[in-house]
Amino acid sequence: MRVPVFYAVVLAFVCHSDSMEIQPSLYGSTRPQEAILNPSDCLSRTKQQQVLTNPNNFSVDIRMPGVIPTGSDTYLCMEYPVPTSRDAYIVDFIPHASMDTVHHMLLFGCKTPVSTRSFWDCGSVQGTCEDEASIMYAWARNAPPTKLPKDVGFKVGGNSGMSYFVLQIHYGDVSAFRDHHRDCSGLTLRMTLKPQPFIAGIYLLMSVDTVILPGKRVTNADIACDYTSYPIYPFAFRTHTHRLGKVVSGYRIRDGKWSLIGRQSPQLPQAFYPANKEVDVKYGDTIAARCMFTGEGRTSKTYIGGTSDDEMCNFYIMYYMDSKHAIPFLNCMETGSKELFEHIPAEANVPITGATGHMNSMMHMGHSTDNQDSRLLLDAKKAEKMLDPDFHLEQDSAWPQGSLQLGQVSGLALDSDSNLVIFHRGDHQWGADSFNSLARYQQRSLGPIQQSTILVVEPAKGNILKASGRNMFYLPHGITTDKENNYWVTDVALHQVLKVSSDGRDRILLALGEAFTPGSDSNHFCKPTDVAVDTETGNIFVSDGYCNSRILKFSADGKYLSEWGAGSSDRRRRIPFQIPHSLVFLPDRKEICVADRENGRIQCFIAETAEFVKEIKKDEFGGEVFAITYSTAGGGLIFAVNGESPFRSAPLKGFVINYSTKDILDTFSPNKKDFKMPHDIVETRDGSVFVGDAGSKAVFKFTTQKLHRSVKKAGIKVEELEEMEAFVRTNVRPDRNMSKTAAVKEMQSVSHQTQSEATAKEEKKSAAKPNTADSVLPAIITTLLLIPLLVVISIGLFICWRKNNRCEVKTEPSTRVGILGKIRGKAVGSLNLGNFFASHKGYSRQGFDQLSTEGSDQERNDDDSSDSENEEYSALPPPQSSS
Repeated sequence: MRVPVFYAVVLAFVCHSDSMEIQPSLYGSTRPQEAILNPSDCLSRTKQQQVLTNPNNFSVDIRMPGVIPTGSDTYLCMEYPVPTSRDAYIVDFIPHASMDTVHHMLLFGCKTPVSTRSFWDCGSVQGTCEDEASIMYAWARNAPPTKLPKDVGFKVGGNSGMSYFVLQIHYGDVSAFRDHHRDCSGLTLRMTLKPQPFIAGIYLLMSVDTVILPGKRVTNADIACDYTSYPIYPFAFRTHTHRLGKVVSGYRIRDGKWSLIGRQSPQLPQAFYPANKEVDVKYGDTIAARCMFTGEGRTSKTYIGGTSDDEMCNFYIMYYMDSKHAIPFLNCMETGSKELFEHIPAEANVPITGATGHMNSMMHMGHSTDNQDSRLLLDAKKAEKMLDPDFHLEQDSAWPQGSLQLGQVSGLALDSDSNLVIFHRGDHQWGADSFNSLARYQQRSLGPIQQSTILVVEPAKGNILKASGRNMFYLPHGITTDKENNYWVTDVALHQVLKVSSDGRDRILLALGEAFTPGSDSNHFCKPTDVAVDTETGNIFVSDGYCNSRILKFSADGKYLSEWGAGSSDRRRRIPFQIPHSLVFLPDRKEICVADRENGRIQCFIAETAEFVKEIKKDEFGGEVFAITYSTAGGGLIFAVNGESPFRSAPLKGFVINYSTKDILDTFSPNKKDFKMPHDIVETRDGSVFVGDAGSKAVFKFTTQKLHRSVKKAGIKVEELEEMEAFVRTNVRPDRNMSKTAAVKEMQSVSHQTQSEATAKEEKKSAAKPNTADSVLPAIITTLLLIPLLVVISIGLFICWRKNNRCEVKTEPSTRVGILGKIRGKAVGSLNLGNFFASHKGYSRQGFDQLSTEGSDQERNDDDSSDSENEEYSALPPPQSSS
């Protein structure tokens, strides 16, 4: 009897322990995939019990229990106990809300909530937690889910000091509840009991005293704090303002240098976006943020506050740090000094456009338009490929499928249908005798180019769709298009900028500059090189050029507005432009960037004010940058091509550059023939890149392809196994935390080594088969041919001996085996049975290694040469990912 009683007590204890570890939730549910609940059964669903998916991983559903806010700008909170007494880690947040109903949503962690009721009004003095609350998640404007990096989690439960979650939801406009439905908005937490080596946290920079004056165009809210703790590694950021916010930027300041953590429009979905991976924060750094507001349209002052008519300035940094030093929440509310913010990069005051329309479409329709969705999806796909080290721009050697019959290709553009527009010089060429010392064109007697200088080409196959521009130009240079599909072109011989219709009638709609007359005032150019068009205002920018070193700005109707020269962060060391050769307008940043050709650099300016923003100069450029273009994908990518320099030597190639970090993400060049003079570059909506080459009179197409690594030996291509590539993609992850990398490096290196060795062995076996087979056939044929010959010779010798007994065969030491010995070493192939049998599973090479149809002293034993052969046949080491 005692034994059963003992077991019953133990069983009861175990059950009690389990119930203490994972407690059933009052409002939990098992529907993390559900985005919107049916209001009619909202209450019943919130009372479903939580079910574990496995002993270590589980989901927690936190939903409002069917609430109806009584007024606009209502803040409601609910508490939810952490369902385990052990240390647990949140590794994923999945929101369930719509901006039609919810203005924003915050998740706090704390020890004691202010109330244990099913929900309460937390917009009053009551608040959220009795103790200090730590923000773990924030959502607004239909932001997508946030997934944490591997090995990173928010620590709760156990000894974390967080026994409860508190969900706070701000309901903005109560008119959304005119149908009296009950709201079940909330989020799903995916959690694990597995200890995470790195603990996530939130650093909140927030302004509390900013006042936005009515009608004032720009008001800045500046926040800055010195950092005095263990290193943190930002991996995501989020911005938050209300209606008046235009752009929010966050920076780390170290030794006086400002490094961008993240920058975004708060009118876009307020998700956590990837932070600049190059930035870490350590003791002695300063963290700073700026929110730029506008008071236009307001008739009274706007203050920081909690209602929709107030404003907020929040910059969230989601970071991780070593678990030994984890701090779950940090905040900064100190106003930054004017002296400090005098040095903030100019980009912090450049609004990110396109957000307002996107916001309005979501407010009125609940989602963006199809065109916007398609564009955002394309940008996301392009960015994913461009930032993925497994992808690389490769030449499409099959493009174009027909001949384009081009002259010197000087310019490229895209029309509104994303067709490629080529500007070339036909039978004219720019030579040493084209201009005199005063920059006047010397070959007017040739007349204008009679061929069609403007070709509209279908980008997929290269078929010509339309041709125009006959008898108009002398030496074409740059080309771009505006939103009406007109062409803006420069002609260095004419010294003019022309606006030309694209309807095939070759009408000149506007001419800037005087034909064939160089100059440097506002009415003349000297060999102008390129044009860029502001997609919103229609203002045009002209790079001028080979003689002048300036950028000119004109209104859409050709009125001169301003001009400027090169920029510099140090005004005492400003280096003038040396042939500003190419321009591009950045629509999301409202900037204009210049390829300063002979200085080998890219400079960017605020389009409205001409204020210098940044410079990109790389040794890889080799001292020359001929052309640039821009894509909004991935937070901003610059595509560039370099050129030959008389002072430095660098291969001619294209570059993909991260605008924010200035890092070179990829380089590309033709496969079959080299660039001669890459002169212009454009990027299409699908991510294809076209380069026009004036030297080779050709246009090259490059598309994003997956890297296909291979090795060669003796003309035999040995390709890596797909499993190897999958292994690398799964296990090699970028990391800016060296300690984190070191923690997993040994395990990964062992796995890589094992996989590489296995791959190398398989490759060597597969490569050995064709070599051995090729050797067997010639040897057999030779042997079969020798047998009849030997028989005939033997018969002849025997007959000779029998008849006159005078036929002698003298043997020399080197020919002791007769004719067969003289033939040795001349067979076309060898048969090494050791290799042959060893290449087939189930056979041993023992006893066959020295057996060969060739007896040459130079025959190499496979064992003796295995080291070098293995080295040549080994698979290439997997590259470290940089994404």
